[in-house]
Formats: sequence, structure tokens, C-alpha cells
Amino acid sequence: MASQARKNAARRQQDLTGASRRAALQDIRNTMPPVPHAQNANTTTGARTPAHVVPPELTALVQDFVGWEQHHLNEAVRAARQHVEWPANWHRLVLYALTDALVYNFLLVGALAAYLQEEGLDAELLCQHLQSPNPDRYISQDALDLLAGLMGRAVADGQQEPTWHFIGTQIAEYGVQDRG
Repeated sequence: MASQARKNAARRQQDLTGASRRAALQDIRNTMPPVPHAQNANTTTGARTPAHVVPPELTALVQDFVGWEQHHLNEAVRAARQHVEWPANWHRLVLYALTDALVYNFLLVGALAAYLQEEGLDAELLCQHLQSPNPDRYISQDALDLLAGLMGRAVADGQQEPTWHFIGTQIAEYGVQDRG
């Protein structure tokens, strides 16, 4: 019954604003700021046709990161239910879990966008896939490091391995890990 009440409230809000949930999400996507120092992934020399087979490392990355996102979202739900009588704990724990899930999602999208840029996917098509006017919006140095580790690229001599490079390497080598 509560679900029907929420749906009715959502319909009333949609009638008032004239915007659907999908349109409202697109408005948010369009106004999201790009990552600080957003980057464009280096494309390979010469235009290539994107691969016809998705590398298994990308599938493992999606599976691993979505699993971690789900873990943190479940933590947010649990904290929201358990701490209703302690507002300070409620907002602290819920927001910690939600922002952890958000970071995983942002890195995942950034790494996949960087991969597609490297493969030479048309920028306009990438914008459509990202539902964003800027194809570089999600590509940070951390996302590029994650992709480099995932694809088995070596760290430059004398440089310390970045954390996300190491994580990408681990996902590529061992697949999806248990979240315990």
C-alpha cells in the first residue's frame, strides 16, 4: 500500500512540475560539474573501429564495482533503518555509505568512457551513451589509472604505482573479489 501512495505522490509531483523522472534525471546530468581537471583519454594512433568483443577485464570491472556499489547502498539502507532515533548517526552513516557508492559509480563510468575514447568511439555517440553534453565529464586521473591497470599497462619507470592502477591490475588478474 505504501508503494501505491509513493507512486501517487510522484504522479502529483510530475503533474505539478510537468517533468518526468527521466527528464529530471537528464536535467541533473546536464548540470553535473565535470571532475576537476577532466581529461580526454588518449586515442590510439589512427582511427580504429571499436572492438567487436568487449574485453573480459571490462566485464570484471563492471561486475566488481557494481557489487561494491550495491554493498554500500545496502549499508545506507541498513543505517537508515537502524538509526532513525539518532539523527546525527543517521545522516552521517547514510551519507558515508551513499558517497562511497557514488565514488565507485563515478570511477566505473570514467574508466569505461576513457576506454571508449581510446577505442576511437565518436565523441557525439559517447555523449549520447553518457547522457551528457561533455564526453570528458567523468574521466579523472583516477579513472585513467584504473583503466591502465585493468588493461595491463605498466607504470612508468621510477613512478610509484597509483592505488587505482593496482586495483585495476588486481581485478584483471583475479576477477571479482568477495565483499564479505
